[in-house]
Amino acid sequence: MAKKLHYFNINGLAESIRYLLHYAGEKFEDVRYDLKSWPDKKVKESLPYGQLPLYEEGGAKLTQSLAIARYIALKANLLPSDPWEQAVLDSFVFTIYDFWSKVVVFIKEQDPARKAAIKKEIIDETIDFYFSRFEKYLKENKGHFGGKLTWVDFVLVGIVESANLFLEIEVQKKYPSVGTLVKEVLSLPGVKEYVATRKPYVI
Repeated sequence: MAKKLHYFNINGLAESIRYLLHYAGEKFEDVRYDLKSWPDKKVKESLPYGQLPLYEEGGAKLTQSLAIARYIALKANLLPSDPWEQAVLDSFVFTIYDFWSKVVVFIKEQDPARKAAIKKEIIDETIDFYFSRFEKYLKENKGHFGGKLTWVDFVLVGIVESANLFLEIEVQKKYPSVGTLVKEVLSLPGVKEYVATRKPYVI
């Protein structure tokens, strides 16, 4: 069954999905579009909602990065069987995306002065608000959001790397448990080999 993941040639919302696919040993076509020349009218009009990422499997299409990541995670046994535990992990994922939404505001801002002010607020306040809490939870739960490796860990690492790229910082530097988790995910079978051949992202 042919599988394709469509996204830009950056990490963004798709890197965690790429990690999950490689970790799961899935063979897929990693279709990438140039962010600087986006939107490509022909491609955009072919997308269900005009947005990326898009995952295709056997002709079926799935949109929304978290839906895609959760589906791959289910196939890779990275979801707990207990419904409550699933809901708790979902809450972490949505919170991670709450943080990312602040970064997206910075990315989209065009006014240089306003952009600098947003970046300062993220670095001075937003990061610690979220990551001090992530750090505490990871410390109390064996270094993972679910007490063991789950899909949430992949999502966090993908967002950390994306934030680092756009903000030109190292988010995990002040948070040792987060830093350890990043190193762990990047060293996983499949992921490690992918990262070794991946070209540096440039925006």
